[in-house]
Amino acid sequence: MLRCGYFRVMNGASINVNSNERLKPHVVIVFTGGTIASTLDTEWGGVVPSLSGGRILEQIPKLTEHVRITVEEFGTYPGPHITPELMLTLSRLVQRYASRDDVDGVIVTHGTDTLEETAYFLDCTIDTPKPIVVIGAMRNSSEPDWDGPRNIRDAIRVASHPDARSRGVLVCLGGVITAASEASKTDTDDLNTFRSENFGPLGRVSNGHVMIHRGPVHRDHYAVNSVDFYVPIVKCYAGMGPELLEFARERGAAGIVIEAFGVGNVTPPVYHECASAVAAGLPIVLVSRCPVGRIEHTYAYEGAGLHLHRAGVIFADYQNGQKARIRLLCALGSGMTIDEIRTQFEWVHATRTEH
Repeated sequence: MLRCGYFRVMNGASINVNSNERLKPHVVIVFTGGTIASTLDTEWGGVVPSLSGGRILEQIPKLTEHVRITVEEFGTYPGPHITPELMLTLSRLVQRYASRDDVDGVIVTHGTDTLEETAYFLDCTIDTPKPIVVIGAMRNSSEPDWDGPRNIRDAIRVASHPDARSRGVLVCLGGVITAASEASKTDTDDLNTFRSENFGPLGRVSNGHVMIHRGPVHRDHYAVNSVDFYVPIVKCYAGMGPELLEFARERGAAGIVIEAFGVGNVTPPVYHECASAVAAGLPIVLVSRCPVGRIEHTYAYEGAGLHLHRAGVIFADYQNGQKARIRLLCALGSGMTIDEIRTQFEWVHATRTEH
């Protein structure tokens, strides 16, 4: 049981809330771990997630002046320990809270290493106009410049703000609001590490004020029943042969994401293996290993994008490898065919004009 300023939380359900408190926005915070919940542990010899959500909130004064908070203790997972199975469980939990009439928004705390993948999975699988805000921290609670409290305060403002509705899942760190479908971790240490390199932020939190200027460029929703699929990411490099793709197929891959060169080109051996895999009914999704820009079928030499697209390889437009993998998992988990998966990925041009 947690006492949080003005009401108690037991098993995620708020109780004993008076009529005045009911006038305040009600935000649920789901704590999953990560650096925001981490401290320096001398026994482990380093930083590990150890703080519960209740202990984190106790360190942030005057948090409940204008909002009611319900705390859900999901776990204390480091970011690299999060799996698609945990993402699905988390998605269903957040969906249940978002479906409640007395909840105005939901916040999820998360380790930043895999935050963009979980945030995008939630964006693909939760159906609600209510704000869902995913946050983390780049400094742990043992450091003097711990950014966790500021990010929690900002997320509460965003999750209870009317302009944040119907924007999909949002990522908010360092005062920058980014669409989960676009946000990527771009710096190993910077407080504003999550950015949309192609499209820019949706808005900001400045001096306590939420300013949102646009919505996400593109969103999809999937009714996912399972994520029990092996979907590897294979990154292209100079002189690459077909061995990694052959291994993935032998291991029973349900789909493969390939991070190609430039605008979508691979080595000739990789091209031939891709064509073979597609002919056998395996979805192959192509992204660029470049951090900015989209892929195209511009070049026509052996292994170039034109031949890949003609062979049936799916082009992921602006998405990076990790997001394309999450989308492919969601599409497979909702039972889509390869043709249906293609329409989900190739959204910029429904019909491409070949050169």
